[in-house]
Amino acid sequence: MAALQLATAEVCDANPHLILSGDLRALQPIFQIYGRRQVFSGPIVTLKVFEDNVLVREFLEEKGNGRVLVVDGGASMRCAILGGNPVQQAQNNGWAGIIVNGCIRDVDEINGCDIGVRALAPHPMKANKKGIGEKHVAINVAGTRIFDGEWLYADTDGILVSRMELTV
Repeated sequence: MAALQLATAEVCDANPHLILSGDLRALQPIFQIYGRRQVFSGPIVTLKVFEDNVLVREFLEEKGNGRVLVVDGGASMRCAILGGNPVQQAQNNGWAGIIVNGCIRDVDEINGCDIGVRALAPHPMKANKKGIGEKHVAINVAGTRIFDGEWLYADTDGILVSRMELTV
């Protein structure tokens, strides 16, 4: 399931009606770009955690099938909830990308992976390992409500979330 690579600026210009209706939303520009894949898209899988990465790792151990994991980490700046090993696993399992509303670590390792990663910042401390969180729930990230099963489109101009898969 290779999703079509669309330029986010062009998508916005071509779809003012979807923006007006709320079917197409742009995340606030708060994320740093990591990984070798700067342009990526796919169906969204949502996860809500706080300073705990057990469920993040569990998801990325599954086959990605071109999906994008969007993790609401509560915007915590106290530890990293994603590191190099799970990102390598995500790359090998066919995930298109990972959005983290929180911190990551092992940046050099992540930047060597052929996957798209967005996060708020790097942080050297590791997360808790309690396995607490919620899968496939509506989350609020970067000023936008995001639902499991929606579509995400990311490039160097920003990140869009759409209720449906977009075509050109």
